[in-house]
Amino acid sequence: MTTVLAVANQKGGVAKTTTVASLGAALAGVGQRVLVVDLDPQGCLTFSLGHNPDRLERSVHDVLVGDAEAKEVLLDTDEGVSLLPATIDLAGAEALLLMRPGREFALKRALAPLLANVDVVIIDCPPSLGVLTLNGLTAAEAVLVPLQCETLAHRGVGQLLRTVSEVKQVTNPGLELLGALPTLYDARTTHSRDVLADVADRYDLPVLSPPIPRTVRFAEASASGATVLAGRKNKGAQAYRELAENLLEHWAGNDLVTFDQQ
Repeated sequence: MTTVLAVANQKGGVAKTTTVASLGAALAGVGQRVLVVDLDPQGCLTFSLGHNPDRLERSVHDVLVGDAEAKEVLLDTDEGVSLLPATIDLAGAEALLLMRPGREFALKRALAPLLANVDVVIIDCPPSLGVLTLNGLTAAEAVLVPLQCETLAHRGVGQLLRTVSEVKQVTNPGLELLGALPTLYDARTTHSRDVLADVADRYDLPVLSPPIPRTVRFAEASASGATVLAGRKNKGAQAYRELAENLLEHWAGNDLVTFDQQ
């Protein structure tokens, strides 16, 4: 069975795209057939995986509006994952989809023919709660919320959780909320732990392990069009490899590993 995971947070700068790219590469590294979907018109995931969005003739935009089949748009990457890329044209997809019946199901329909050939699909939702994010949540079996370990980072989390609840009621009853993934985590401070404890208590939201550490390696990797796993050994790559193993265990029927803030 193929697992479809949406990574969503309407707040920018929380390492959402980094999580999609790095987790995808980590899963591919242990033999999983991985497809990542860039639903952000900025195309950051596409760029992070070595493709220039400005030079692409077709993207997930064409797929969502019905001008192309998903298999015709797929790109290979050096990380071993397949990519359904984004371009700035995707910004116009929301307006087009708004006028169509069943608009929340466009991505789910487009991905259906691909699922037999992949083990995991990871969807990079844009930093908003518009039609594109609703498509990602409707197509997914589970949603992961990257959360920056800083004060006020959880602003909007409640709104996102309400959106997830509404999606479960209307378009995707089986959607599972995995929990929050701590990002930009600094183990040397108590502040990061305090933020996570506040989120866990306020929203009754599981906090997943391991926390993703703050490291310059992520920025360096993105700038080079690769993931942090492609470089030399570092703590960021190790964290995403551990997260991949934890998620595979969960999808095999075991309990999620959560982070102990004590």
